[in-house]
Amino acid sequence: MATQDSFLSIKQWNILRSIGLTLFTLVVLIIFLLPLGYGVMTSLKTDSQLGTIGAPWYPASPFVFEYEGKEYDVYEVEIDGSLLELALVKKGREASEFIDPNNPEAGIIAWEGRWRQLEQAWFFDPVWENFITAWNTIDFPRLLGNTMFYAVLSTIGAVASASLVAYGFARYDFPGRSSLFMLVMATIILPPSVTLIPTYAFFHRIGWVGTWWPLIVPQFFANGYNVFLLRQFFMGIPRALDEAAMIDGAGHFRIFWSIVLPQARPALLAVTLFHFFFAWNDFFGPLIYLAGNPDSYPITVGLDGFKGLYEQMDNLIQAASLTAAFIPLLVFFFAQRVFMQGVVITGVEK
Repeated sequence: MATQDSFLSIKQWNILRSIGLTLFTLVVLIIFLLPLGYGVMTSLKTDSQLGTIGAPWYPASPFVFEYEGKEYDVYEVEIDGSLLELALVKKGREASEFIDPNNPEAGIIAWEGRWRQLEQAWFFDPVWENFITAWNTIDFPRLLGNTMFYAVLSTIGAVASASLVAYGFARYDFPGRSSLFMLVMATIILPPSVTLIPTYAFFHRIGWVGTWWPLIVPQFFANGYNVFLLRQFFMGIPRALDEAAMIDGAGHFRIFWSIVLPQARPALLAVTLFHFFFAWNDFFGPLIYLAGNPDSYPITVGLDGFKGLYEQMDNLIQAASLTAAFIPLLVFFFAQRVFMQGVVITGVEK
């Protein structure tokens, strides 16, 4: 009997622990999403809604009621224990008169109390025109086209070069392989600020500043972080598959293309999304290398200029920011399952 009671207590403890973990996860998720929620709510407000004292956190306008040709503010009034939304038609210091918007034929409702202490009634009133205004103001189609061009082309270069280098480190034995791999890994911890000035001076000397070349060409020379992730995955693919392909007459490139890459699809997708998001959100690189060529600005630099023009209009700034984030969110939403699988697998050496 004691064993059964002990089993039940352990089972109950596991249930409580699961519930606690779930609640903790939900709290963390809510806290994490609070900035996004604030941005969405702000983007749907007007300037007056943002500046009105006592306005709710969501986009809302004061509820007014037209009575006998005039508009009156509606307040939340407690009468006989019930909270009603009534239009204030006659203000008084200690007593006021109201009209029920749902039943104006009932006539005047007398109420004793100070009306200034009443809460204003609000109704949900989102302003979707903010997105249209932001879209037309900063020429979003051109900015999105430039950003997509930069993100897609640089991602192709980054994934292609990293996969080739990672395949070499994972499958070939050559003198100094370990030392060379450590050298590649050392580039990860090298601060970009150290190489910024020499790199800029080099690109300026060859006449590439003001063009896309300094942003795209370096991506075709493998990044150490991407090489590490792909190498970890490639090392987990059995070499027996390579040997079987060699028996059938396949060369090294054919093995890489037909055997290794199809097996490494989760890892490749993870690296692809990592770099795509990086390129989409890259601000510093385009800012310094595309200076003087505004027609080539991506969305990040364009938003910075938009913020400078509409610094006092938070609603338009948030609407523009959400529009810019829509495509990355859409990509991640449809690829999240394979993306998370690739992130997990690439971090574990099989």
